[in-house]
Amino acid sequence: MPSNDFVRTVSRNFRVLVIGGSYGGLAAALALVDLSQGRLARFNCNPDAKAPTHRIPIQITVVDKRDGYYHLIGSPKALACEKFASEAWTRFQDIPGLKYPDLRFIQGSVSTVDFKTKVAHIVDAETKNTRTEPYDYLIAGSGLRRSFPTVPQSLQRDEFLEEAKEHMADVKHARGGIVIVGGGAVGVEMAAELKILYPEQKITLIHSRKRLLSSEPLPDDFAERVDSILRETGVDVILGQRVIDTTAIDTKSRRRVWKLTLSDGQQLQTGHVLNAVSQSIPTSTYLPKEALNAEGYIKVDRSLQFSGAIPNPEYHWAVGDLTAWEGIKRCGGAMHMGHYAAMNIHQHMMAECTGGKPDYQTLQPFPSVMGLALGKTAVSYTPGEGTREGEDLMKSLFGKDMGHTICWNYMRLGEAY
Repeated sequence: MPSNDFVRTVSRNFRVLVIGGSYGGLAAALALVDLSQGRLARFNCNPDAKAPTHRIPIQITVVDKRDGYYHLIGSPKALACEKFASEAWTRFQDIPGLKYPDLRFIQGSVSTVDFKTKVAHIVDAETKNTRTEPYDYLIAGSGLRRSFPTVPQSLQRDEFLEEAKEHMADVKHARGGIVIVGGGAVGVEMAAELKILYPEQKITLIHSRKRLLSSEPLPDDFAERVDSILRETGVDVILGQRVIDTTAIDTKSRRRVWKLTLSDGQQLQTGHVLNAVSQSIPTSTYLPKEALNAEGYIKVDRSLQFSGAIPNPEYHWAVGDLTAWEGIKRCGGAMHMGHYAAMNIHQHMMAECTGGKPDYQTLQPFPSVMGLALGKTAVSYTPGEGTREGEDLMKSLFGKDMGHTICWNYMRLGEAY
């Protein structure tokens, strides 16, 4: 990557604490490593950008509850395909691009943050002991707490592989088919993936609204195309009905069968039920309420700096799903935020070292765009191109592995320093 061969090293040393080791947190950490070494950030797409003129010694600590990087958007396939499950979760210590001397990882969770003293309290996942971690800059990117099967609940890779195997066995051996409750992005992708991987299984998708993806600010023709593809794939789609009761029934074969009662009185029997209703909760409990909006998302300005009434806001930044930001939350948006936060923090560091004024990049609201992997095809919507669909689109948006290789290469996780 382009670098400046005539850089000077500043005498000041900075400590950066990144909370969350997913798309936004890793993008921020890696971009900061690049900039601190006098290189353009790996995500730079501006041909006129100049590499930094100074090297800045920094120590970056990333805290995450998991022991590795998990490709979240691949969950519908990772929890249904054993081979992909193994690829979707890589321990941090096994990722070549993260083996940088001043980049370390702590598996644990942050319990509290003192903005005035700039100290975080971290509960170690293994010992359960609490440690204090002083920092100069903090990047909050711990995302949202999501339930299974939207994301696995395991925190160790080995445990995740067992969790995925158990889920696959439940799906494969379900007598009477599988019902997925919830027609959001996760539900529709899961329904299509299961039907492709287990064509002999009856797959039913139940959604309480009259159209799929009802909570997303997307046009009707996008939702209608998703509906049509699911039905063409062989998925039974039931719209406008809520599941008001789920009862387990014992059978002679000793395989449990579930009886579902819908809001119109209709009853269904199935061998397995998956709840894909969105229940995302911000993981911001470690932050003071002054930093959050009413829903628990972090208030930020256009530079991604905290904008709440807190001490030292200029040293506190947020990226990814945890931010109160316009637009549909996506992994691409999180990585973009990580890049911008890193550039702006680097600007602030340079200003502190040289006495200059930081020149912040400002992020614009995200447009309402979405891409969905539906078995062998994909559907996308952008304001400029409208609704599109096709196998070629699947290749360009997701490749052969639900976008895992695309994200991995974009962050350059396979490239050692």
